[in-house]
Amino acid sequence: MSGAPGARWGWNRLEPEWAYRVVVDAGISPGDLVVDLGAGTGSLTDPLVRAGARVLAVELHPGRVAALRRRFEGHDVTVVYADALHVRLPSRPFRVVANPAYAISSPLLRRLLARGSAMWSADLVLQRAVVNRYAVGSRRGEQHWRRRYVAELGMRLPRRAFSPPPVVDSAVLRLRRR
Repeated sequence: MSGAPGARWGWNRLEPEWAYRVVVDAGISPGDLVVDLGAGTGSLTDPLVRAGARVLAVELHPGRVAALRRRFEGHDVTVVYADALHVRLPSRPFRVVANPAYAISSPLLRRLLARGSAMWSADLVLQRAVVNRYAVGSRRGEQHWRRRYVAELGMRLPRRAFSPPPVVDSAVLRLRRR
């Protein structure tokens, strides 16, 4: 395993310029409750805060949790030390803007799209192949969530948008409640 940041979890930090673009493209409004799953060092959390969102930043790495708490102290940010696949999601309507580890894409999407989810929308930075499968409707068992959500290919992100650069192409999966 390399010593690169996130090598153990398959995490690639989104560069600030690109994180800002993702948040702007998501159309976040002041007061929106936004969940940042896999918040890392706060690349997305920062522009979410600047957009006026109330942020629930979920992070599994204890060192990054402590750094996030220091960085966003005094802001409308709740930092939760938890696994994105097991954290308790809000029961009231919420949005997701996140750059999760690509290795958890499928189980995370199953969880977010499950019946009973209060998720209103999501803008998820994922491996482009995964985004394409969801956007064109080639996933088995998707009929149940397609009645409630529209999936689209969002912004494409070059490998240089990340540190370290991933070995795969990336894009934003846009999910919107019907």
